[in-house]
Amino acid sequence: MKPAPNSDRSLGEFEQIVLLAILRLGDQAYGVTILGEIAVHTGRNPAPGALYTTLHRMEDKGLVTFRDGSPTPERGGRAKRFVTVTREGRNALASAQAAYHSLLQGLDLLTAPSLT
Repeated sequence: MKPAPNSDRSLGEFEQIVLLAILRLGDQAYGVTILGEIAVHTGRNPAPGALYTTLHRMEDKGLVTFRDGSPTPERGGRAKRFVTVTREGRNALASAQAAYHSLLQGLDLLTAPSLT
């Protein structure tokens, strides 16, 4: 299977990580939980600003949508902004993952000699 050519829907590594975290969290995906999911599964601790910049860029691309939750006293009356991956986001993620899978086929990264 030949991967789709690059387009304005191509994803960087961090975008893929964010989309995967959102999908894992389901209905509970918002800034704090996304950051936590990324930390647990990757050991990375991205800055909140980097996450929100990425989320808004992906919203502009049509890859995610936001919805406001109910205001809560714990948040000083502010509502959480929940994030959902769109069909376009799922398709872009699947395409990016298929490209990685295609490139990895036939490689044995654990036993291949080092190039350094």
